[in-house]
Amino acid sequence: MVVPGSPSAAGATPAPGREALLEALDRSLGTLTLTPDGTVIDVNDKFLGVFGYTRDELIGQRHAMLCDPLDATCGDALAQVVGTGRAHTGQVKRVRRDGSVVWLEATYNPVFDAAGQLAFVIKFAVDVTARVARQAADDARMHLLSLGVDETDNAVLITDAQGSVRYVNAGFTRMLGYAASEVIGKSAHAPFDETSLDEFADAAAVDIKQALSGCLVRARDGRSCHCEVLVRTAQRQALWVSVVTNPILDAHGKLVNAVVLFTDITQSKIQEVLQHKALAAMVRDAPLVEVLTLVCRELEQIAPEVMASVVRVDAQGKLRPQAGPSLPAQYHQSVDGVAIGPNVGTCGTAAFLARPVIVTDIANDPRWAGFREMAAEFGLAASWAMPIIANDGRVLGVLAFYYRTVRGPDALHERLVDVCVHLCKLAFERDESRTRIRQLAFSDSLTGLPNRSMLGVLAAQAIASATELGTRMAVIFIDLDRFKQVNDSLGHQAGDVLLRTIAQRLRRSLRGADIVARLSGDEFVAVLTECDPERLDIAIERMRSALTAPCQINGVTLVPSGSFGISLFPNHGREFDILLQHADMAMYQAKMTSPGSVRFYNEDMNIHAQERLELETALRDALRLGKLQLFYQPQINLLDDSMYGAEALARWRHPQYGDVPPSRFIALAEECGLIGELGAWTLRESCRQLADWRRRGVGIGNVSVNLSPTNFHDHDLPHIIAEALADHELPPSCLAIEITESVLMDHNPSTLRIIEEVHNMGVRLSMDDFGTGYSSLGYLRRLPVCELKLDRSFVHDITRDETVRALTSAIISIGRNLHLTVVAEGVEDEAQRDLLLAQGYRVAQGYLFSAALSSGDLERWLDQWSARRQTPRPIRS
Repeated sequence: MVVPGSPSAAGATPAPGREALLEALDRSLGTLTLTPDGTVIDVNDKFLGVFGYTRDELIGQRHAMLCDPLDATCGDALAQVVGTGRAHTGQVKRVRRDGSVVWLEATYNPVFDAAGQLAFVIKFAVDVTARVARQAADDARMHLLSLGVDETDNAVLITDAQGSVRYVNAGFTRMLGYAASEVIGKSAHAPFDETSLDEFADAAAVDIKQALSGCLVRARDGRSCHCEVLVRTAQRQALWVSVVTNPILDAHGKLVNAVVLFTDITQSKIQEVLQHKALAAMVRDAPLVEVLTLVCRELEQIAPEVMASVVRVDAQGKLRPQAGPSLPAQYHQSVDGVAIGPNVGTCGTAAFLARPVIVTDIANDPRWAGFREMAAEFGLAASWAMPIIANDGRVLGVLAFYYRTVRGPDALHERLVDVCVHLCKLAFERDESRTRIRQLAFSDSLTGLPNRSMLGVLAAQAIASATELGTRMAVIFIDLDRFKQVNDSLGHQAGDVLLRTIAQRLRRSLRGADIVARLSGDEFVAVLTECDPERLDIAIERMRSALTAPCQINGVTLVPSGSFGISLFPNHGREFDILLQHADMAMYQAKMTSPGSVRFYNEDMNIHAQERLELETALRDALRLGKLQLFYQPQINLLDDSMYGAEALARWRHPQYGDVPPSRFIALAEECGLIGELGAWTLRESCRQLADWRRRGVGIGNVSVNLSPTNFHDHDLPHIIAEALADHELPPSCLAIEITESVLMDHNPSTLRIIEEVHNMGVRLSMDDFGTGYSSLGYLRRLPVCELKLDRSFVHDITRDETVRALTSAIISIGRNLHLTVVAEGVEDEAQRDLLLAQGYRVAQGYLFSAALSSGDLERWLDQWSARRQTPRPIRS
């Protein structure tokens, strides 16, 4: 760069090295040469590169073209050099050719001519835009940091190396109440010198002065420090604070400053101290009064100016003191039994209104009008009561704060109440739960009678007493008859009403020393203490009479009955479990032989019970392993002796028990819950066999299957039937389901719905044992049956009883008029056959034609029967 008027411009030879220096400057610094009035007369490449202009675009232009038009200070630096004749250095803001901002560290140097007049101003500039941006970011960060430190809820205190306070933030003043002017320049613990903690007896309350002094000593060694202390603010309010001290060291590891951070942990500390101790007491199953007293004592440790009390509100709305360690016992006695109300002191009013009540001056508050003298006697000047409310809205009790001076609660007290009310609520609800658990553990929730657990305890006590006195006892096991029908027909609520009714009747029928309990479902047990034979007879008669008295439930008159099983102490056992087991066996025998009767235990019942258990296990195995078999009894068309169909009948041959009668194993399946599985197996197996016959052209076109009434309580029954038919590609019309009158009498809406679903599938429904019940006719007009089966008892007497013949004639007439097929069961001789045919019966089955046969035997029988049909029947006169 050549400056006009310089020695170089005049042709002088530069001094050695000068040219190299100028070249170096030209590469590192942007230079701009201006006239005193700000006209550009020279510029180097470095400057042009920064601004993006060409030399021609700048030479001859005013310096102001590089300024922001809105920057009124742009020419100040040049004006200062022109005015003073001295150089000026500073940061200036300029604008590049593309409009972006550039910051320069610029020095304006004056150049004078030989006459001492200002000839030029040379500007040396360095681009510091990046540095300025970083500085701005740092400044913003520091500004935010400063705001954050001041706005945080934590108190920040910074000391020098000697422990004198150099800075406190606004949070320090907000938390602890001391202005910066009160602490700057003083020792860090100076604000707390006047707030002795002698009144805090809790060992956890570390002295703040000792804590801060110790932390500053650790800071000099470069170590951080943390402690939790209880302090008093400038307003004498107690606070738990967490104090963290961190050292700031210089490059040589020497302490320069210490930063002390105070965090208010009052709420968490209250919860920690109070909740930990109270919950620990609850965990170890401490009584309610002990837990509430502990809460009051811990509360008073934190706030010694408070006298805490907890009262319970009983079911009658009366106050019952539970805890108040600092209140006189006479005060509790005065409060005990006082009914809550709108003007019953602080506690009684808070409980009545179910909201907090603050009384700042007991002596002049109308709510204490009736208790003012008592309050004065015990030194109570103010109070605050907070109701303890259960989740269901009930007022369980009241937590009360009493003061010795006229005042209201402060912020610490409010925090304490928040925690303590919750703890008291937990304690009250836990006590209620324990009471409830004891009831659930030892009482039947439906009837209120002792349950099995309590029965065992009471019976064991009775046996011990009977053993000592040498007296007899009786254990009576009672199982209600047909209770399931009540549940199914009238609903479970009606069943519950019946159970409660029975429980009350049994309880009233016995003496106070006797025991009545509900085991489960519809099973009850009575234990008669000191029971001789005469007393036993009277007691049983009274129980049976009470049990069988009619009762109205949901508008329906029911006549309950029950089967009774009795075991005697000591004859049938000396332990209650054995006596109960034997009474259960006797009850089972009564129910099986004659429901509603009474049976005493005998030794043979053990054998029968064992056999029944073995048979049940064998039946389960037979169903699982496919050991059952279906036999088929043919049904004959009486007009031409053709095959009408076949009835499928389950058979069971056991290797040990031999042929088990269907009446026995089907009843057993009902009792042990296997009847659903047995019914499903019968459906699948009969469909499989029918499909096989149809595929091979055997002349059996349809089959009928007997199902238990229990099967019609299964909502999956229609699906099971549909699946069995689909698996073997059978039309629904080839299957008939035989239903008994007990199914039709079922009042359960789901049973009738299941019957409708089965009918709508196209499966035929047949009413079995028709004529033996009193209500079948009423159901015929609304149930979708297509077939009736005349009970075998009618067929047996048809040839020798005129009344029976009239009934069978009426039944076939009913079937004809309703377009129903009537199948006569139990036909055993030709005379019966002929008479039935004469009356109009067209289908029959019985030993006259064939007994039930296995599938293979039935095929052979059918061949013989078909051959016989070809032989003309003899004409009987």
